[in-house]
Amino acid sequence: MSYGIFYNDYQGDYKRVLTVCSANMLRSPTIAHVLSADPYNFNTRSAGTAGFTLIPVTEDLLLWADEIVCADTEHAIFVRNKLMDLTLDKPIINLKIPDNYPYRDPELIQLIHERYKEAT
Repeated sequence: MSYGIFYNDYQGDYKRVLTVCSANMLRSPTIAHVLSADPYNFNTRSAGTAGFTLIPVTEDLLLWADEIVCADTEHAIFVRNKLMDLTLDKPIINLKIPDNYPYRDPELIQLIHERYKEAT
């Protein structure tokens, strides 16, 4: 399988999943961590929607991704609008997880597993 400009020999043919939250500090990095491990083993990246985010959602990241997993509804709306601007149609999964968990919190990890399984 060729991914054009996004091809990298080291990423293999794994599903490419972009995870999105507000600041890209707690939820989306944790979602990316969970989805990059067993049983999923996806190639993941995380990004944020806020002006102060560590890594912002960019056109390149949206083009790279096979699927986008959002922490909450506001992020799903943001991504949907960006995809429409780019005339792209990609699956968007909304985990509906509020912003009240620390990074890699065990409760958050369990919730990610449950909500992702429900959504797919």
